[in-house]
Amino acid sequence: MYRIRLHGRGGQGMKTASRILGSALFLEGYEVQDAPRYGAERRGAPIFAYVRADKQPINERGIIASPDLIIVADDSLVPVAAAGVLAGVDADCVLLINSDDDKETWRQRLNFKGKIYTLPVETEDRAELRFIGATCSGAAACLLGIISRESLTQAIQTELSALGMAVINTNLTKALAAFDHMQTAAGCVSEGKAILATDYQSPDWVQLPFEEARTSAPAIHAAATSVNVNTGVWRTLRPVIDYQLCNKCWWICSTFCPDGAIDVDDNNTPQIDYQHCKGCMICVAQCPPHAISSVAEELAQANEKKAAKRKQGVRS
Repeated sequence: MYRIRLHGRGGQGMKTASRILGSALFLEGYEVQDAPRYGAERRGAPIFAYVRADKQPINERGIIASPDLIIVADDSLVPVAAAGVLAGVDADCVLLINSDDDKETWRQRLNFKGKIYTLPVETEDRAELRFIGATCSGAAACLLGIISRESLTQAIQTELSALGMAVINTNLTKALAAFDHMQTAAGCVSEGKAILATDYQSPDWVQLPFEEARTSAPAIHAAATSVNVNTGVWRTLRPVIDYQLCNKCWWICSTFCPDGAIDVDDNNTPQIDYQHCKGCMICVAQCPPHAISSVAEELAQANEKKAAKRKQGVRS
């Protein structure tokens, strides 16, 4: 099975590139999967897509952990850990990078043992960003060595049919130019080995032990359990009231507190319940006379300890 992973940024056409490759492989008689995987769905954010192709029915699902070909449309993603460009690579993997730097420079940077190929970087003109995906799909089609120019052309025409002939022709020109550019490396990608269910390795999940306590359990039938949960320990910032500035406009801070952690006494003086205040600082933003300030929880606790020691010294 061929396993292909495409990395780029939002707006560079990685979803389109995966669909073009998927359609071209389907035209060559392969069973195909192609799908994008989004993080933050905005222009410029890292995105990857993947394609699987096999002559047999494909039973694998989900992201590709062990790719045979990695396509990188934006070389600035390579050092970004969250983008996961190099996740699962080995010596049999082929790496295609759209970059001004040559392959030997990248080999030294990455200490990569597999095959590396580069494409000249696309223009930074925003109007050209949408064509990078087609360029990369054309180069990848050549590296696979199983997609003809005719199938690539038909796939682009099919996938971009709704965008008009001008867009189709521009994408087609760029894709075929990249296809021709990579002819010296045509067919360098090999099919990956079958992945057996017995070889599956579970992800390194962070295990969060369940606290065996009545008050922390989500017992929806138990009354007033939330009062017993000390949610104040979540706090990193503490709201502190300066009563010399407080106008006792109690209804503002007590109403806006999302957790009801501000009580008001008979004199309309607000009191913060630090056992349940989570430190959202909404009260700080809403206080008209700016009587509530934000103090780091660590500093606030240190001040409390100092005050307690002084008080104890006075008593003794």
